[in-house]
Amino acid sequence: METTQRIVGVVLAGGRSSRMGGGDKTLRELSGRPMLAHVIARLKPQVTDMLISANGDLSDFAAFGWPVVGDTLPDFQGPLTGIEAGLAWTAMNCPDTTTIVTVPGNTPFIPDDLVSRLTDAGAVAVARTEEGVHPVVGLWPLAMAGNLKVALANGLRRASRWAEMQNAAEVFFPPVEIGGRTVDPFFNINRPEDLAEAEVLLAAEADS
Repeated sequence: METTQRIVGVVLAGGRSSRMGGGDKTLRELSGRPMLAHVIARLKPQVTDMLISANGDLSDFAAFGWPVVGDTLPDFQGPLTGIEAGLAWTAMNCPDTTTIVTVPGNTPFIPDDLVSRLTDAGAVAVARTEEGVHPVVGLWPLAMAGNLKVALANGLRRASRWAEMQNAAEVFFPPVEIGGRTVDPFFNINRPEDLAEAEVLLAAEADS
């Protein structure tokens, strides 16, 4: 990671996984290891520390060896609650850190230069691709934690709306080519067919 800024990487793994049949989809096996392990492996070299934001039984994530924090609001109320939990945990446990970067736990192809490009764009930044803005892939200063907590208490749930409210810079990431196929770098696994496609892409990437 080229930046000297201390950044905690927060992997958001607290979704309902309804389209995958329930359970923790980030724990589903992908190319011989949990999906979440692929995301952690891509993000870890880019940050100074790691945190997993999850719901349900947090002990299910203990094997990854990183701290795990649950949402501060019940009933799976969306990724913004995971972002807020990540901000609050970092403020309490990493006093030398001023910023977190968040990525979903079902995006196994995140770019190797994700964090450096977000930090170059400003204090608050989110990723954009040809498919649109990815507001959950973002850089967030700890200073916004209080405002986000208030916004959640007032019913805000859309990460895209929160990014707009913060005037987040949008950083464009072009498609990547894997095995002769053009792929969004934030390709996310939500359905069984997505998992099967990711298996094919990872195999092609390993052979390249």
